[in-house]
Amino acid sequence: MITAHGIHKAFGSRPVLRGVDLHVPRGEVTAVIGPNAAGKTTFNKMVLGLVRPDAGEVRIDGHRINGSAAYRAKIGYMPQAARFPENLRAADIIELLTDLRGGAPERDDELIDTLQLAPVLQTPMRVLSGGTRQRINAALAFLFKPELLILDEPTAALDPVSSSTLKDKIRSARRDGTTFLVTSHVLSELEELADHVIFLLDGGIRFAGRPRDLMQEAGESSLERAAARLMRDARRTPT
Repeated sequence: MITAHGIHKAFGSRPVLRGVDLHVPRGEVTAVIGPNAAGKTTFNKMVLGLVRPDAGEVRIDGHRINGSAAYRAKIGYMPQAARFPENLRAADIIELLTDLRGGAPERDDELIDTLQLAPVLQTPMRVLSGGTRQRINAALAFLFKPELLILDEPTAALDPVSSSTLKDKIRSARRDGTTFLVTSHVLSELEELADHVIFLLDGGIRFAGRPRDLMQEAGESSLERAAARLMRDARRTPT
């Protein structure tokens, strides 16, 4: 689904990604993990076409991302903290997004129902709590049945019931063939969901493979402990 070859990116004098090669397979959940400033969000923005690499290329289904926005119709995006126009209602945002997609595309309203959003669709965003905004954020990401979903800290600000509902939705969409690229610091959740893990560290890929293989390599019983051990080992390694 997504391939990246030789990706380099720096912001000013600060390198963020250094020669990254990775593959996100179709119809599975790929988790990108790593410490803060490891390049996770930068890579997500490259896939979305919001950031361009200094070198290398990113392709979706073999097509190079070259500035054309047409491919984005296949993508759903759930940012860590969505910024909605404060004066609009969720219903207005849904209508706006529908218009931008050229009419009335097939919709998936399941999360609107299961996250109990119907009572707040007519409420201005400015008066909604952070948790309610995040539930709306999740529903919008899935709304138009994207082939690829990019989720950045998807359970942030969600209560346990909403978090569980969202994870169930991810599982069911994966069974239907949806591809997921997920970043999160809640590694226990990724251990539940991820088919693949890409561990970014110091701008490069420290590990790419199955979660169980990362745990085996680190000699740990959980994904969280495995990632922590590899980070500690990297800090001890002379540069």
